[in-house]
Amino acid sequence: MSGQPTARRTVLKGAALAGVAGLGVAACSTESKLGHAQTPTPTAPVELGFPDEVPVGGSKLYREQRVVVSCPAKGEFKAFSAQCTHAGCLLDKVEDNEGNCPCHGSRFDTTTGKAVQGPATVPLPSVPVKVEGGKLIAGPDA
Repeated sequence: MSGQPTARRTVLKGAALAGVAGLGVAACSTESKLGHAQTPTPTAPVELGFPDEVPVGGSKLYREQRVVVSCPAKGEFKAFSAQCTHAGCLLDKVEDNEGNCPCHGSRFDTTTGKAVQGPATVPLPSVPVKVEGGKLIAGPDA
């Protein structure tokens, strides 16, 4: 009988280690996706603010609306989802036209949407954007 507890302990340890290893693989998968939200981009037009809040040659994060907007030239705007394509976290800041994902360290070029540092490999989805009534509007029909 003294051998049985040891064997049971060994089996339980092995099962626990296999479970932890499986979680590690799932959590650090290199496969990119559009994240956890069903819709990583606005499904209806959203007002972002005044166009001059986005510096020419720079970008601005509208975290609440889940959008990042860049201004390549005066009066021109490009917008992308601010939801990381790796695991669906929202970008937390933009510095030097690079959006940062706080969850796993992915970084995105906010002028193109391209993933520049992994684990994300899929670019941020583009979002239509326009100026209407003196405000930036992003989303469908923009």
